[in-house]
Amino acid sequence: MVTLIIGKKGSGKTKKLIQLANEAVAKSSGNVVVIEKGAGLTYDVTHKARLVDTDVYGIKGYDMLLGFISGICAGNYDVTDIFVDSTFKIAPEGVDGIEKFVTALNSLADESDAKITLLVSSAEADLPSGLKAVCEEI
Repeated sequence: MVTLIIGKKGSGKTKKLIQLANEAVAKSSGNVVVIEKGAGLTYDVTHKARLVDTDVYGIKGYDMLLGFISGICAGNYDVTDIFVDSTFKIAPEGVDGIEKFVTALNSLADESDAKITLLVSSAEADLPSGLKAVCEEI
């Protein structure tokens, strides 16, 4: 299952991600992965979660991010939760292509039994109508 946490810049999305990631680690019997651009969450997310900086691996765009997340799931069968901070910073295409990306992620999430949460700096009205069912606005 894919969930989008949406809101304008400065609305508290990252704070919500930190809370959700730490809660997921406490409940999970597997691994929790937090993907971010830069290393800003190092001291906020528990050390029991796997923090991954996309800059280290040169991840840019939805196709590369999808492949990267697929590789994480393929290489580690017990990933239960994946959180992606600053989705539009990682994928500068922004709204263009996000619906296709989320559809592909949904298939991956179903296949791997992982819950995937994306943080998106956007108002619900600015996103494609097909995504409204998976949005949680901050």
